[in-house]
Amino acid sequence: MIPYFWEPLQKFDISLLNWLQENLANPILDAFFTVVTHLGDAGILWIITAVVMLFFEKTRKVGITMGVALVLGLILGNGILKNVIGRVRPFDLDGAYGSIKDVADILVSKPGDKSFPSGHTLGAFEAAFVLFHWKKKIGIPVLVLAGLIAFSRMYLYLHYPTDILGGLLLAAFNAFLSVIIVDAVYRFIDKKKLQKKL
Repeated sequence: MIPYFWEPLQKFDISLLNWLQENLANPILDAFFTVVTHLGDAGILWIITAVVMLFFEKTRKVGITMGVALVLGLILGNGILKNVIGRVRPFDLDGAYGSIKDVADILVSKPGDKSFPSGHTLGAFEAAFVLFHWKKKIGIPVLVLAGLIAFSRMYLYLHYPTDILGGLLLAAFNAFLSVIIVDAVYRFIDKKKLQKKL
């Protein structure tokens, strides 16, 4: 169970999730968000995108940057924060804090890991922020897709709103850091090439 000082936050999160269920849930959106959420499964879409970009000189640096951001997310988000914070998923609360859904009501396979931060949100926004930094024309639709994936996690009762916010903020940090790292490495390599020519 979460520490006492988290209880107001937990109640707030659950009330928002319940509001979504009571006001938006319907068979059409159920089907739509079930498909959308799978686009973020295991970060496969973003990994494939990054790998494909590596094959073309024009996009190689972006692919590397995306790959670095995704690795940072895997380490910091899925590897460290999820396990250190250990937040129980909303469908595992068994009615606590006013939750209205449990695992029997979930439309997709039950995730086995902890809740904070949302890994789907993290991976999607890492890719979207990197692509937006590279080319806004491409980045904007990917940001929209990332937003839909993030929202699907709340709609499907798999994550709390603060899990989504945490994933979004960590994604922004990881994308920013990956741009700095890759730019620094490229500058270092260019400097070495220039020195060899001289």
